[in-house]
Amino acid sequence: MGRLTVRRPVLRLTADGTTRSRPDTLVAEEPLELRVGGKPLSVTMRTPGHDVELAHGFLLTEGVIGSGADIAAARYCDSLDDQGRNTYNVLDVDLAAGVEPPDTSVERNFYTTSSCGVCGKASLDAVKLKTRHSPAADALRIGRELLVQLPDRLREHQKVFGSTGGLHAAALFDADGEVLAAREDVGRHNAVDKVLGRMLMDGRIPAAGTVLMVSGRASFELVQKAVMAGVPMLAAVSAPSSLAVDLAEEAGMTLVGFLRGETGNVYTGAERIVV
Repeated sequence: MGRLTVRRPVLRLTADGTTRSRPDTLVAEEPLELRVGGKPLSVTMRTPGHDVELAHGFLLTEGVIGSGADIAAARYCDSLDDQGRNTYNVLDVDLAAGVEPPDTSVERNFYTTSSCGVCGKASLDAVKLKTRHSPAADALRIGRELLVQLPDRLREHQKVFGSTGGLHAAALFDADGEVLAAREDVGRHNAVDKVLGRMLMDGRIPAAGTVLMVSGRASFELVQKAVMAGVPMLAAVSAPSSLAVDLAEEAGMTLVGFLRGETGNVYTGAERIVV
């Protein structure tokens, strides 16, 4: 399997004007090609690890599957490096009998970078997917005092970030603030897909009564992924985009941004927060 981190030599510029050589720990970034039934579907730049969860989460949030039972098998294909070793960078998923393969009637470019999971989409309409797990009627209520603790609780699970400073993170919490799943990845959308994929594999989608906490901004794609999994609340330490707010409001989701220290902005669904 691929490594989470790699070591590289750097020239350190110090405050006193001198320089010195030292090793530095970097987060690993490698491509993962996702195939469905042997046919290439997507290539994403990700941090190796939890790839089967990533595949489950990606297919869920793209509307290809709705439950863990929709996947019959997932296995690595041979993808050899120049020394003949398997890089584990190609994953093939077999859908269960009766599950429709990904729709190819709408032109899509599924190549995604670690910074953006939807910038390859052919059009905005292509990412406005219909969910089987609408969060609109979710009865989640969470106290303000608990909500503002979630960024610190997420940070406790950012082990690789602590040594590299180069990873995004996502965690799903229940209404009591207990973590249900937490993952790190060089791509914010991958971290979310890994969390939601874990929940799907555990039979916990729709993710009713939960809060998805992310370490970066709240983009449209992250709101969409949360909606597709039936998550009623998304909280981020940074800003949302206008389109993210529009989608959250349309879907009946609570969206919180700039959640830092004791403060935050509630953009939609304020009724779920008990002050």
